Amino acid sequence: MNKRIIIAGGGTGGHIFPAIAIANAIKQLQPDADILFVGAKGKMEMEKVPQAGYKIEGLDIAGFNRSSLIKNIGLPFKLIKSFFQVRNIIKNFNPDAVIGVGGYSSFPVLRVAQAKGIPTFIHESNSFAGKSNIILGRKAMKVFTVGDGMEKFFPAEKIMVTGNPVRKSIASSNILKSDAIKSFGLDEHKKTILAVGGSLGARSINEAIATHIEEFERNNLQLIWQTGKTTAAEYIAKGKDRSNIWVSDFITDMEKAYAAADIVISRAGAMAVAELCVAKKPVVFVPFPHAAEDHQTVNAQHLVSKQAALLIKDNEAKEKLIATVMALAINEQLQTELKINISSLAVTNADEVIAKEILKHLA
Repeated sequence: MNKRIIIAGGGTGGHIFPAIAIANAIKQLQPDADILFVGAKGKMEMEKVPQAGYKIEGLDIAGFNRSSLIKNIGLPFKLIKSFFQVRNIIKNFNPDAVIGVGGYSSFPVLRVAQAKGIPTFIHESNSFAGKSNIILGRKAMKVFTVGDGMEKFFPAEKIMVTGNPVRKSIASSNILKSDAIKSFGLDEHKKTILAVGGSLGARSINEAIATHIEEFERNNLQLIWQTGKTTAAEYIAKGKDRSNIWVSDFITDMEKAYAAADIVISRAGAMAVAELCVAKKPVVFVPFPHAAEDHQTVNAQHLVSKQAALLIKDNEAKEKLIATVMALAINEQLQTELKINISSLAVTNADEVIAKEILKHLA
């Protein structure tokens, strides 16, 4: 019998792209496996998952809004409704296993599956586990983690350290740098900086670039700038008429962006870190300071301590970020050192390891 598997979660690229990588690895090992994604309506998984060739069901669910408490009035009703929706999805699809990748849509799916005795698996991409995953981890068969020291969140016997799955398009990319640069309409003879702040954008990074945008041309540098969706129009207007700048709210082919880049400016989410290790790029991290338990700073510090990256605090980005990048751009020795050290931390087969473990339990 072909295995039927639900993959639940999303909300950000940091959850969605590893989920797709796991799905692809399962299909590689068992081509007749039937995979269904479950996400939150209105979130980016509803677009990205079908683009990857998989079916997805959307739940009427939302997360807690910390900035506007009045927007949380409907949350209990949405949560209750999502549980009814999940019961129908599980009844109709009849999965052999459910995998949770994080994001608030994963909670009701795994909760219902566990209540029905369906084997569940969790992938925790961060060094600090989310509350939902901690609760769900007690009844999960396996919890796949990015690194050691996760016993404070999950039962030790359930933990398997796998690292974070990186998109195959990035992990096995062989794109020539010259071709990648041309695809962005830029000059292959100039040093290229890539700035990414995640799918929603990073205000501190965007403001730093916008404030010091003249510096790039002055230093004979060019920029590939993913602004993210938040206030994108303002930043796109800043960069779009400059021949040395490619700017958009989202980069579809990240493997080309990494191939084109000499230096990267990035947030320090778990997936960004995993991808940059694989891409072997000198990077200046600007961790998002309001992430749970400040885990992005922990992620970045881990690399800094191994001389594998540079770090600028979020509240110092406007003053220090671009100056740091400009100094790095002329320091070839430091670029080489960062490149060698970050590449030694790369994990390229986490998706395959996770897929094999799940299928082993379902055999």
